[in-house]
Amino acid sequence: MNVQFKKGVLELCVLVLTAKRDRYGYELVASISEKFHIAEGTVYPLLRRLTQEGFFTTYLKESQEGPPRKYYQLTEQGRVYMNDLVLEWRIFDRGVNQIIGEGLGYDKA
Repeated sequence: MNVQFKKGVLELCVLVLTAKRDRYGYELVASISEKFHIAEGTVYPLLRRLTQEGFFTTYLKESQEGPPRKYYQLTEQGRVYMNDLVLEWRIFDRGVNQIIGEGLGYDKA
């Protein structure tokens, strides 16, 4: 998959995956990687930036499988930002799909 496509949508994926429950970094990487390949190292700088911008708070939680894990919890500000991005994505997706349909003749019955 095109690297620029992934970079553009990764932030949205991370935010949406934390909407219903707190998650730790590797869990986010694994969930996203089930849909498309990403390098593990791309998510952590993004999480750090989103936390610095106030979209996440973090806390440590003991793990049965090793050292404590850092969990990311979406803040109210993060939730507003996520909802804005989801709306933008839906508008963008609809427009791109219409252009693809027009350009490839899918819109003609």
